[in-house]
Amino acid sequence: MNILASVYTKTGLDHFLSRLCQAAAGSRIFASGGTHQFLQQAALPVEAVESLINFPEILGGRVKTLHPAIHGGILARRDVAADMDQLAQHAIPPLDLVVVTLYPFAETLLAGGSVAECIEKIDIGGVALIRGAAKNHAHVAIVTDPQDFDRVAADAAAHGGVISAPMRQQLAAKAFAVTAAYDALIARWLSDQVAEQVAEPLAAPMVIAGSKLASLRYGENPHQAAALYATVGGSGGVVNANQLQGKELSYNNLADSDAAWQLVQEFDDSFGAGAEAAAAVAIIKHANPCGVALGSSALDAWHKALACDPVSAFGGIIACNVEVDEAVAEQIAALFAEVVLAPSYSASALQRLQAKKNLRVLQVQRYQSQLASPEIKTLQGGFLTQGQDVGLCQDVTVPTAAQPSAAQLAELRFGFLVAKHVKSNAIVLSRDLATIGIGAGQMSRVDAVEFALQKARQQTDPAGAVIASDAFFPFADGLEKALAAGIAACIQPGGSMRDAEVVAAADKAGIPMVLTAVRHFRH
Repeated sequence: MNILASVYTKTGLDHFLSRLCQAAAGSRIFASGGTHQFLQQAALPVEAVESLINFPEILGGRVKTLHPAIHGGILARRDVAADMDQLAQHAIPPLDLVVVTLYPFAETLLAGGSVAECIEKIDIGGVALIRGAAKNHAHVAIVTDPQDFDRVAADAAAHGGVISAPMRQQLAAKAFAVTAAYDALIARWLSDQVAEQVAEPLAAPMVIAGSKLASLRYGENPHQAAALYATVGGSGGVVNANQLQGKELSYNNLADSDAAWQLVQEFDDSFGAGAEAAAAVAIIKHANPCGVALGSSALDAWHKALACDPVSAFGGIIACNVEVDEAVAEQIAALFAEVVLAPSYSASALQRLQAKKNLRVLQVQRYQSQLASPEIKTLQGGFLTQGQDVGLCQDVTVPTAAQPSAAQLAELRFGFLVAKHVKSNAIVLSRDLATIGIGAGQMSRVDAVEFALQKARQQTDPAGAVIASDAFFPFADGLEKALAAGIAACIQPGGSMRDAEVVAAADKAGIPMVLTAVRHFRH
């Protein structure tokens, strides 16, 4: 077996090649640069790539394997006599196995590398080797992942020192996926830079790539296959969470957990509600919040969030943006929940949650990426993409005679941020920085108001609360229903042809109305 190794990640390579040499006596190993030095130090019989090409590395290592003597040995078809005759004519040994790991572009990008540093980590020769070997997988095996070392070595040992055809095909499929994902990340990075220079923010064409993290038992329903993938170039978030205990996460668990985590992340220090409202708790059911609150502590926020809709909270997803302590864990353990998410847990909290062995406990950090993260919705035969909904209600106008107090304005901003995470049409009623009624996913805004009021009345009197709407009131009727219930202030984007009618209704009732000019549809 003739082997070419050119790797950035060298861990385990020496052991892998040693096993192959044992399975295939008389094997030759060719290696480039640092790989050659590494294998020499491991006392393996390795030859420098220069012995194949009779040409040194140039341009500081940028060119070392881009040579016909290498790519000829990779691409030659063993069953085509003319190919083999040309190899013999030029004294080129046919290569049976190529082992390549690419320069760490993603790691350099995530570490905040400069443009020049990132450019230097764009692999050229390695990608060419991978694609050539994968194309000729009928005769050549390509290994791009150290995690495959054991199974490839075992396959060679089981087939008399030859890597089997099924294994070569599996490796080739993975190799093309590796190079596709690698190029997709580079394309996204360059497109983000271009977007800063031109008016077109989304790349054309758009390439989406991810690495598979897990197969899931099923999707939204048992008859649907599902899997979890991570997009390259990011860290933190639910996809990269550390699961501390509990059953395997399902498709719906992951979708709802992501919705919950994104919601509580809205209420960091930039929210400006003051130290008395530092903790946020959100309870999610079917991707919609059924209770959200800010509090002086996680326990305070928990009680306020649960009070909104304790019935719907059963079997829900619970997210907290601060550490979960024993007092909160005690409350969560008393309720049937599917998942709890937080940035950290006290030791006593984890001990208490262990009593609920099926409860999935996730430690999650804020998502970080050096790349833009567009939202994607699949269609039959294509997909839609858009930027993240990061609009906030910073610059607002007040068209009513009544002006909101500072406390009311904080309350309105809270409700509007929650409405951003509620399926449209969305109405949120809140008081004391806690939701008291949520109308989600209704076909008319009047129905959304009625449903929010109905949910609120199951637990409390909505009088004195504020109302937030994710989009404008097309008529005054929806607001009038809220006013009849004693709503004390309103926030909405505005922009309706009948804004004057809606403002007049607020003026008639003597309440302040805040217009954000920012809409938060969530379909």
